[in-house]
Amino acid sequence: MKKNEQTKLFTTNIIGGKYKGLQIAIPDIGTTRSSKSILRESLFNRLQYDVMDRNFVEVFAGSGSIGLEALSRGAAQCYFIERNPQVYSILKQNIARLDPSKAHHFLGDSFEKFPLVLEMLKGSSERTYFYFDPPFSIREGMDDIYDKVLGLIGMIDKDMCEMVIIEHMSSLKLPEEIGGFRLEKSKKFGKSTLSYYKPVFE
Repeated sequence: MKKNEQTKLFTTNIIGGKYKGLQIAIPDIGTTRSSKSILRESLFNRLQYDVMDRNFVEVFAGSGSIGLEALSRGAAQCYFIERNPQVYSILKQNIARLDPSKAHHFLGDSFEKFPLVLEMLKGSSERTYFYFDPPFSIREGMDDIYDKVLGLIGMIDKDMCEMVIIEHMSSLKLPEEIGGFRLEKSKKFGKSTLSYYKPVFE
């Protein structure tokens, strides 16, 4: 995108919770994509209000549509990481429309900032949902992105984690176990799939 080119925006609505119906902005640029409404609706039909009083981390945040949905449904604290400065600006505007006091946002590479978020969560008494929606590996320079994401998940202490959710290419088969987490279920939405991992305590 050229420096002075204006970012084209779309909008989507918060599906449920305190801020149901509130519009948030989604940037129309090549380096980000919003989670489809049907996928987001399915995700929160699955989670319902289990996120209430839990922490929620959206690792590749984009406009923050997933984490903000969790915030609307009563999440204790939400954490967002986004590396694109223009998208990050829109993310901050979206957060300001809901509840900035419960949101922590970080500008930078997710793989570099994630350890910082983990360190912050160590002081929390609440368990955490982690949502990973990395850029699809078919993009230039993204060939190893899922391997790197699995590395991040391996860093998570299962004692602090409620669930790990990965939005990924449907053509990709993820392992049954990642670190201390085991695949609970997967649900396909065309080219995208949601896979849910729960911590294993045995």
